[in-house]
Amino acid sequence: MGKTKTNKRSSAPSSPYERPSGGKGGDSNSNKNNVFKFNTNFGQHILKNPGVSDAIVEKAFLKPTDTVLEVGPGTGNLTVRILERAKKCICVEVDPRMAAEVTKRVQGTPEQRKLEVLLGDVIKTELPAFDVCISNTPYQISSPLVFKLLSLPNPPRTSVLMFQREFALRLTARPGDALYCRLSVNAQFWAKITHIMKVGKNNFRPPPQVESSVVRIEPKTGKDRPNVSWDEWDGLLRVCFVRKNKTLRASWLGTKEVLAMVERNYRTWCAMNGIPVDDTVVDDADEDMDVEDGPADEEEMGGMDVDEEDAPDFFKEMRNNANSSKTKSKRKKTKVAELVREKIRKVLEDVTELADKRSGKCDETDFLRLLFAFNEEGIHFS
Repeated sequence: MGKTKTNKRSSAPSSPYERPSGGKGGDSNSNKNNVFKFNTNFGQHILKNPGVSDAIVEKAFLKPTDTVLEVGPGTGNLTVRILERAKKCICVEVDPRMAAEVTKRVQGTPEQRKLEVLLGDVIKTELPAFDVCISNTPYQISSPLVFKLLSLPNPPRTSVLMFQREFALRLTARPGDALYCRLSVNAQFWAKITHIMKVGKNNFRPPPQVESSVVRIEPKTGKDRPNVSWDEWDGLLRVCFVRKNKTLRASWLGTKEVLAMVERNYRTWCAMNGIPVDDTVVDDADEDMDVEDGPADEEEMGGMDVDEEDAPDFFKEMRNNANSSKTKSKRKKTKVAELVREKIRKVLEDVTELADKRSGKCDETDFLRLLFAFNEEGIHFS
């Protein structure tokens, strides 16, 4: 008796490089040129418009002696254009399939010796020296990538990066704008940010759900680079922008986690400088201290510029207690805690007179005045 012929179930290709098979339907025709299925969990939206690719590389103003870092090269559409103009291109790719594809793209050509591919997460990878960064950036690493590039001891001369449109607008936002946030202050403090062009979603394969923009980031160097500790500056901004739509008084004095963090930092500074601290419990130790326990809502948090992985412990605690309301703190007050609270009040009300101003309205000068005044009182953030 003959066996019944059955159709095989449709399934994913057995090899990542296997071309998808199909009948004569429209879906088959639209996908027949795909090399493999892109992983959107890695932010793989390949730039397919050659005109946009040419413009991105053109705007980087590459020199023949430049070493270029490319983050997420994908199938190499930007890579081959970089290799035509630069001395070397270092590609950092987290997906082994893409790393193999971009390597194969230049195999057997003179550009092969100019290409180096590093397999791994660019945020966790120790990067070699490079002059320029070009990237069709996976959107989920946009903020960590910007902060990593800006905090490098020797930042690249320029970075031309593709971002989600809203993220690009945050980079260029000014005080008072709805999208103004910690990212805006940090980026503009350490670099010159220029919006280059808008890129529609149909220029990618597969198309993302949002529009994109290309920006140029030129870090300030030499005498133009601020003589400020990156960790100190960023630590101050983290506290200010936890509640960007609240007054600075509420941000610093109305949250017990912030007060506890500042007290810990002050104790550390005193220990390093041989200054004794008084842990005597004050007379009104049993009196409840009315502080706001929970964090602000998502809009006040600054939304996209929040980085959970590298956020301080006190900030994570505030996020975890999002459903909490005003509660009474039973923590015993010591003289050092009282001293720290008075130092914060003095900085906000007497020295800078910024207590009633909101972070969303403050500019770089305001934050610099705050940092200097806190440091003068022995309060540090790194």
